[in-house]
Amino acid sequence: MYKVTDLFDLSHTRAADYLASFTYPHEALKGIKALIEEIGASLPADEFEHPQEFVWIARDAQIAPTAFIGDHVIIDHGTEVRQCAFIRGSALVGSGCVIGNSTELKNVIIFDSVQVPHYNYVGDSILGYHSHMGAGAVTSNVKGDRTLVTLRDGSDKLETGLKKMGAMLGDWAEIGCNSVLNPGTIIGRHAQVYPLTSVRGTVPENCIHKGHEIVEKR
Repeated sequence: MYKVTDLFDLSHTRAADYLASFTYPHEALKGIKALIEEIGASLPADEFEHPQEFVWIARDAQIAPTAFIGDHVIIDHGTEVRQCAFIRGSALVGSGCVIGNSTELKNVIIFDSVQVPHYNYVGDSILGYHSHMGAGAVTSNVKGDRTLVTLRDGSDKLETGLKKMGAMLGDWAEIGCNSVLNPGTIIGRHAQVYPLTSVRGTVPENCIHKGHEIVEKR
């Protein structure tokens, strides 16, 4: 199973110390709300606006007037939040990101330079540095039968104890348009998912998921 250090360069997030305290990234999902309170309290007032309790927005971030910013949110330097984005809450958004039109975020850690630019849903997930989700690509964070999420890597299994878990995207992961990342999906560093793909389990780093097969990049 992929560990935190297998997926992420922790120098590209304010959650570095927090994530480093876990073995597997899904273990960090339960504490994101409290993490935002802790980080937010340390942010300099000359760099971050504090428009409401537990919300901090970098003064050089671009926020569309139609965007919704919920509770427990940090939006870091140079990030663009576009029209009708819906940041529900418990969202730590790194620097230089694009949160696009009609994109919804909930209980997430978004590393620096991540792009979720068009009609994406990202819930109960962690997106690594420079990862990208194409238009309409979404994470599914609850199983249809409402049972707890199990991680799968080949024949290996790991019980998460979580009812809600979306996807863990390693650094530079590329998700094609209109793909669905099913609950408990792990995408390795520099891995690529073709458009219109339903992904379950793990896509190893430097591999391509296309159709029903996974192949190494050449």
